[in-house]
Amino acid sequence: MATTETATEIRPFNVEIPEEQIDDLRRRIAATRLPSKELVADRSQGVQLATIRELAHYWATDYDWRKAEAKLNALPQFTTEIDGVNIHFIHVRSPHENALPLIMTHGWPGSVIELLETVGPLTDPTAHGGQAEDAFHLVLPSLPGYGFSGEPAELGWNVGRVAQAWAELMHRLGYTRYVAQGGDVGAAVTDAMGRQAPRGLLGIHTNLLVTVLAGPQPAESEQERAAADQLATFRESGFGYFLEMATRPQTIGYALLDSPVALAAWLLDHDTDSYYKISSAFVDGEPAGNLTRDNILDNITLYWLTGTGASAARSYWEDGQAAAAAAASGQAPPEVSLPVGFTAFPGEIWRTPRSWVENSYPSVTYFNEVDRGGHFAAWEEPELFSEEIRAAFSSLRRTGT
Repeated sequence: MATTETATEIRPFNVEIPEEQIDDLRRRIAATRLPSKELVADRSQGVQLATIRELAHYWATDYDWRKAEAKLNALPQFTTEIDGVNIHFIHVRSPHENALPLIMTHGWPGSVIELLETVGPLTDPTAHGGQAEDAFHLVLPSLPGYGFSGEPAELGWNVGRVAQAWAELMHRLGYTRYVAQGGDVGAAVTDAMGRQAPRGLLGIHTNLLVTVLAGPQPAESEQERAAADQLATFRESGFGYFLEMATRPQTIGYALLDSPVALAAWLLDHDTDSYYKISSAFVDGEPAGNLTRDNILDNITLYWLTGTGASAARSYWEDGQAAAAAAASGQAPPEVSLPVGFTAFPGEIWRTPRSWVENSYPSVTYFNEVDRGGHFAAWEEPELFSEEIRAAFSSLRRTGT
């Protein structure tokens, strides 16, 4: 049994994928058996054949994982065991001594890959159009069962437990005052952190309002009705991946671990805005912002090489179980009393009105609607996203950490 010292040890980490794994990936792509073309002219039957053909061809012939590996290894990476799971994280301290510590959580179908281009702007703002007082010490953990973090070997790793692990991680790193941010699953983790209010957490920011998934929101204003319509569309025709992973993650897991192209299709079939942007990058050679072919394949390849398709899917099952138990208990979750910031990106699954944010979080201190970016805001528009994070947390800064 590990001693307390070894159990809490923080160990340096380096990505080193054997060449035979890369060769095996290419062989599997080449051996893929594809379905016939969809019978519609849009994505309403799922990921389109033309998109997958172009992605698979580029993946097998032109894509270079070693560039992604070098990008990751250029950053300080670590692992540490928390609550029985080995957690991988990137930890970049700012050159500015009074920087504010920030823990930022990725989502599904993403990974730390989607946050990499924000590292420079957030940790060294003076090199990216900001001021020294805008700086953050940045912690980017991989969710349990995702990327280079270990798979949970027991039940119970829902977002609430992840939130507790993140508080322990920040404590272990010596941060006594910090803020938290997240989108997608990361928004749910960050929401849970806000409700748990661990010592030292000053405030939170999200770019997806996860609370609206729990029940209907007001639909009185034109903006509220538009958001409600978008949410209804998502539930009616864009919810397939969510429902499958929340109820039968193991079933889809066999395809995700056996076929790289099945994995790619599953990860691409998320939301309409992001799908068409990614499709355009492969089919037309026209990326949207930072959603380039290489960046997209960095993320998909990370899932493949780490074999985490099934374990990541199980996180949705865990959260579904936790939500059902909470609903059955009849007890409302604790309110968030900490300061809350929110940014609405126009391409998000639903365009969140300020009234919905205030309905979920009475302690809103920052709200802004921006003119570009979608669900993967940090990935697609890293500079704009970083400006939003600076603005959202500016009122919480004090000298020292």
